[in-house]
Amino acid sequence: MDLFDQKNNNKSPAPSAPLAERVRPKSLDEFVGQQHLIAPGKVLRQAIESDRLVSMIFWGPPGVGKTTLARIIAGVTKSEFFAISAVTSGVKEVRKIIEQADFNRTKLGK
Repeated sequence: MDLFDQKNNNKSPAPSAPLAERVRPKSLDEFVGQQHLIAPGKVLRQAIESDRLVSMIFWGPPGVGKTTLARIIAGVTKSEFFAISAVTSGVKEVRKIIEQADFNRTKLGK
């Protein structure tokens, strides 16, 4: 399963899934923290709800909600998401994703 598989974003995890996965927030209303950005009426929330996002990089230590917020955004918007890890990815992978995103935008209108 892709990290940002929009079809599975709102499914409940299996009972055997890790606790962290079972309690992961599934909506902006459930997400805790960063209220200066995602509270109703704030800049990021408005961009998400109007599906007018720009490229973003979420940075921070493990466990602060980067992946959770990205999954929520992927489920709410029509934007296409590419997940990479700075630990395991290199310049080649980043260039490939940029090329694919450019193709999708210019040729497919996504």
